[in-house]
Amino acid sequence: MNQYEVAAIYDPDLEIDLSQATSRVEKIFTDNGGKNIKSDNWGKRKLAYKIKKHESGIYVIYTLDIPASSVGKIESTLNITDEIIRFLITKPDLKAIAKAEEAKAEKIKKAAERGEKLGVDNDAKTAEEEDS
Repeated sequence: MNQYEVAAIYDPDLEIDLSQATSRVEKIFTDNGGKNIKSDNWGKRKLAYKIKKHESGIYVIYTLDIPASSVGKIESTLNITDEIIRFLITKPDLKAIAKAEEAKAEKIKKAAERGEKLGVDNDAKTAEEEDS
Protein backbone atom coordinates (compact mmCIF):
# COMPACT_ATOMS: atom_id res chain seq x y z
CA MET A 1 0.00 0.00 0.00
CA ASN A 2 1.16 3.50 -0.84
CA GLN A 3 0.54 6.72 0.99
CA TYR A 4 -1.46 9.41 -0.82
CA GLU A 5 -2.89 12.79 0.07
CA VAL A 6 -6.32 13.78 -1.21
CA ALA A 7 -7.26 17.45 -1.11
CA ALA A 8 -11.01 17.77 -1.51
CA ILE A 9 -13.03 20.97 -1.83
CA TYR A 10 -16.60 20.45 -0.70
CA ASP A 11 -19.65 22.44 -1.73
CA PRO A 12 -19.91 25.42 0.69
CA ASP A 13 -23.64 24.77 1.16
CA LEU A 14 -22.70 21.60 3.08
CA GLU A 15 -21.16 23.63 5.91
CA ILE A 16 -24.07 22.78 8.21
CA ASP A 17 -23.96 19.01 7.63
CA LEU A 18 -20.41 18.32 6.47
CA SER A 19 -20.04 15.15 8.56
CA GLN A 20 -22.47 13.20 6.36
CA ALA A 21 -20.60 14.21 3.18
CA THR A 22 -17.18 13.39 4.66
CA SER A 23 -18.39 9.99 5.84
CA ARG A 24 -19.62 9.26 2.30
CA VAL A 25 -16.23 10.18 0.83
CA GLU A 26 -14.35 8.18 3.48
CA LYS A 27 -16.56 5.21 2.58
CA ILE A 28 -15.39 5.59 -1.04
CA PHE A 29 -11.79 5.28 0.19
CA THR A 30 -12.47 2.21 2.35
CA ASP A 31 -14.56 0.50 -0.35
CA ASN A 32 -11.54 0.71 -2.66
CA GLY A 33 -9.21 -0.92 -0.13
CA GLY A 34 -7.88 2.26 1.46
CA LYS A 35 -7.30 3.25 5.04
CA ASN A 36 -7.81 6.82 6.27
CA ILE A 37 -4.75 7.74 8.35
CA LYS A 38 -5.63 11.36 9.03
CA SER A 39 -8.11 13.99 7.91
CA ASP A 40 -7.61 17.71 8.38
CA ASN A 41 -10.55 20.09 7.97
CA TRP A 42 -9.29 23.54 6.95
CA GLY A 43 -12.77 25.04 6.97
CA LYS A 44 -14.47 27.37 4.52
CA ARG A 45 -12.09 29.37 2.31
CA LYS A 46 -12.44 31.73 -0.62
CA LEU A 47 -11.52 30.15 -3.95
CA ALA A 48 -9.07 31.78 -6.35
CA TYR A 49 -11.70 31.54 -9.10
CA LYS A 50 -15.28 30.34 -9.34
CA ILE A 51 -15.79 26.60 -9.53
CA LYS A 52 -19.26 25.43 -10.51
CA LYS A 53 -20.60 28.92 -9.67
CA HIS A 54 -19.18 28.79 -6.11
CA GLU A 55 -16.88 31.52 -4.78
CA SER A 56 -15.86 29.57 -1.66
CA GLY A 57 -15.42 25.95 -0.63
CA ILE A 58 -14.73 23.76 2.39
CA TYR A 59 -11.23 22.29 2.25
CA VAL A 60 -10.54 18.85 3.74
CA ILE A 61 -7.16 17.13 3.38
CA TYR A 62 -7.01 13.34 3.76
CA THR A 63 -3.89 11.23 4.27
CA LEU A 64 -4.54 7.69 3.06
CA ASP A 65 -2.94 4.31 2.61
CA ILE A 66 -4.37 2.87 -0.59
CA PRO A 67 -3.18 0.42 -3.23
CA ALA A 68 -1.90 2.11 -6.39
CA SER A 69 -4.39 0.16 -8.49
CA SER A 70 -7.32 1.78 -6.67
CA VAL A 71 -6.33 5.40 -7.35
CA GLY A 72 -8.04 5.46 -10.75
CA LYS A 73 -11.25 4.02 -9.29
CA ILE A 74 -11.26 6.62 -6.53
CA GLU A 75 -10.68 9.44 -9.04
CA SER A 76 -13.56 8.33 -11.24
CA THR A 77 -15.87 8.01 -8.23
CA LEU A 78 -14.92 11.43 -6.84
CA ASN A 79 -15.54 12.97 -10.29
CA ILE A 80 -19.22 12.10 -10.11
CA THR A 81 -19.69 12.84 -6.40
CA ASP A 82 -21.99 15.85 -5.98
CA GLU A 83 -20.58 16.95 -2.60
CA ILE A 84 -17.06 17.55 -3.97
CA ILE A 85 -16.55 20.42 -6.40
CA ARG A 86 -12.81 19.82 -6.93
CA PHE A 87 -10.18 17.32 -5.71
CA LEU A 88 -6.51 16.51 -6.12
CA ILE A 89 -4.75 13.23 -5.36
CA THR A 90 -0.99 13.40 -4.80
CA LYS A 91 1.71 11.08 -3.59
CA PRO A 92 3.81 12.91 -0.98
CA ASP A 93 7.61 12.75 -1.04
CA LEU A 94 8.15 11.01 2.30
CA LYS A 95 11.94 11.42 2.18
CA ALA A 96 11.65 15.19 1.75
CA ILE A 97 9.13 15.39 4.60
CA ALA A 98 11.41 13.40 6.91
CA LYS A 99 14.37 15.60 5.96
CA ALA A 100 12.35 18.78 6.65
CA GLU A 101 11.23 17.47 10.05
CA GLU A 102 14.83 16.58 10.92
CA ALA A 103 16.01 20.07 9.96
CA LYS A 104 13.22 21.62 12.02
CA ALA A 105 14.16 19.54 15.08
CA GLU A 106 17.81 20.54 14.68
CA LYS A 107 16.85 24.22 14.40
CA ILE A 108 14.78 23.96 17.60
CA LYS A 109 17.68 22.24 19.36
CA LYS A 110 20.12 24.99 18.33
CA ALA A 111 17.67 27.70 19.42
CA ALA A 112 17.33 26.01 22.82
CA GLU A 113 21.10 25.85 23.20
CA ARG A 114 21.41 29.54 22.35
CA GLY A 115 18.66 30.32 24.85
CA GLU A 116 20.51 28.44 27.60
CA LYS A 117 23.77 30.22 26.77
CA LEU A 118 22.04 33.58 26.87
CA GLY A 119 20.53 32.71 30.24
CA VAL A 120 24.02 31.88 31.62
CA ASP A 121 25.50 35.11 30.21
CA ASN A 122 22.66 37.17 31.64
CA ASP A 123 23.17 35.62 35.09
CA ALA A 124 26.91 36.37 34.90
CA LYS A 125 26.23 40.00 33.95
CA THR A 126 23.82 40.52 36.85
CA ALA A 127 26.37 39.08 39.28
CA GLU A 128 29.04 41.46 37.91
CA GLU A 129 26.66 44.39 38.14
CA GLU A 130 25.93 43.58 41.80
CA ASP A 131 29.66 43.56 42.62
CA SER A 132 30.15 47.02 41.09
